[in-house]
Amino acid sequence: MTRVLVVEDDPQLVRALVINMQARQYGVDAAPDGATALRLAAARHPDVVLLDLGLPDMDGTDVIKALRGWTKVPILVLSARRASDEKIAALDAGADDYITKPFSMDELLARLRAAVRRTETAPLTPETTLVTTVDFTIDLLAKKAIRAGRDVRLTPTEWHLLEILVCNPGRLITQKHLLQEVWGASRSNKTNYLRVYMAQLRRKLEADPAHPRYLITEPGMGYRFES
Repeated sequence: MTRVLVVEDDPQLVRALVINMQARQYGVDAAPDGATALRLAAARHPDVVLLDLGLPDMDGTDVIKALRGWTKVPILVLSARRASDEKIAALDAGADDYITKPFSMDELLARLRAAVRRTETAPLTPETTLVTTVDFTIDLLAKKAIRAGRDVRLTPTEWHLLEILVCNPGRLITQKHLLQEVWGASRSNKTNYLRVYMAQLRRKLEADPAHPRYLITEPGMGYRFES
């Protein structure tokens, strides 16, 4: 049974989440504040954490940082905060996804299932470094992309960017993280670099670059690779 820890101080929302998840055979623990959440996480070892940022005793971002000190459990943020900088702060702290309130229960459950699938996927090893989609294949060991049976010419920068996304399938990677990893800390605010290089990657890999299926933009936050 997949165990979910819900960290939320709104009793009505907690009740709705618990009923919906238990109906789908999830085990659910609930915490009304950050301290209880950290205690339950250590005791129960949940498979996924659903976390509100506006908790009565501490900010949810601090809960994320505390959890990331010892666990890689997927953390899905549920929050009414809509400002991009607050979303980015949560993601940079280690959250895997961000869902803005109010949200559709179907969307939440879909993202929950996706988070569980990612944890069940074997990590990339030298023996399993082929990432295959309907339209192209990425060979991480040989550092090349193949489309329609032919090698796709990628610049070192394009490859570095693609490699980060492909090695974190389904996970939202922030603009700041990508910029720091690919261009260095001094370029961490040059979001136009990302727009240019992501457009180039889509032209080379996507069947319809204007409507990408694999290299997805989360406006104001970052990018994700969906296989």
